[in-house]
Amino acid sequence: MRKVRVSLLLLGTFLSCALFAQKPPTADRVFKDTKAQAEQQHKLIFLVFSASWCGPCHQLDVFLDAPEIRAIVKKYFVLARLNVAEKAGKHPELESPGGEELDVKFGGADEKGGVTGVPFLVFLDAKGELIVNSNRPVQGHPEGDNIGYPAEPYEIDWFMAMLKKAVPEMTPDESRTIESWLRRAPAK
Repeated sequence: MRKVRVSLLLLGTFLSCALFAQKPPTADRVFKDTKAQAEQQHKLIFLVFSASWCGPCHQLDVFLDAPEIRAIVKKYFVLARLNVAEKAGKHPELESPGGEELDVKFGGADEKGGVTGVPFLVFLDAKGELIVNSNRPVQGHPEGDNIGYPAEPYEIDWFMAMLKKAVPEMTPDESRTIESWLRRAPAK
């Protein structure tokens, strides 16, 4: 009987640890750590708001994980990811606590928590100040229209304009590498 109790206690402890280990860090913690790293490394911040259920978010991951793209992004940015809108999917436990508030702050959602779409991309300076976000200017929409993962030609054009605004020192070869990769990739 004692072995059973000890086994159950160990199992309970293991499950509790597993549940706590799965909780994502708060958005404030991620943002604070990312700013510290960006300041230390003299880089910009590339902040991605995404969701586990989002197909275009997975396409963005493939893009950012491609070796030639990863090298360029790493040269200029510290990359940070926050999960938002997870209530719409099957895994609300993956939501980054406080992520929706940051999404609102940078233009990816309204004050009522209405997300404009994921992925939502934000380029910030090392202090966390907005340079540009993925809301492409559109006539009749003062806040713009989120391009999400840049797959369509006009989305790629806006993403390249975002990069040019955030990283004017990016070399023509680096810009061509990014743009070529996106234009060759399959559409959404």
